[in-house]
Amino acid sequence: MKKLIVEFIGTFFLVLSVCMAGGHALGALAIGGTLMVMVYAGGHISGGHYNPAVTLGVWLRGKCDTKDVVPYWVVQVVAAVVAVIIAGLMTGGNPFAAVGSPDKFQTLPVILAEFVGTFALVWVVLNSATAKGTAGNSFYGLAIGFTVVVCAIAFGGSGTTCGAFNPAVAVGVFLHGGASVTTMVIAIIADLVGGAVAALTFKAVNGAE
Repeated sequence: MKKLIVEFIGTFFLVLSVCMAGGHALGALAIGGTLMVMVYAGGHISGGHYNPAVTLGVWLRGKCDTKDVVPYWVVQVVAAVVAVIIAGLMTGGNPFAAVGSPDKFQTLPVILAEFVGTFALVWVVLNSATAKGTAGNSFYGLAIGFTVVVCAIAFGGSGTTCGAFNPAVAVGVFLHGGASVTTMVIAIIADLVGGAVAALTFKAVNGAE
């Protein structure tokens, strides 16, 4: 239960920062900074995933119990929904008023950006927080948070993709009116595939580890 509480808190603040700061000039820094501090705050308890694609990747790498995968996913998505509700209340509007609004995102850019961005994020998570060569380090949260900053600026700032790199965030962006249901589904699939490929690549590179 402690791990699920931590996953809820971390995912909640991550998605809330996306909803509240996503359109700001410094939004990427705020979002990446939120992830960084939440990873430091909860990493020692739950692993600080806050992202179903990260949970998938860590599970495939062998550092997450099978029994935790689905509960983590459920809590992460629920936290995203709650974050959207709170964001709507903070801005004085109907939290779900814009659900289903059409977006301008194109399928191929969304697939490529979400896959590449999530691959990078999970790759950094696995190498900075689970590898033997970096065991006990104090920089893993900074590395993970700034991966999101870089990906958000490089890919999310292009205007052709929602820049989620996280299925829970994709759900939050959809509910907040930032993407269509089609874009959300495409992003979720691309994120999970990106996380899985990152885990398989990690295992191939690190061999027996």
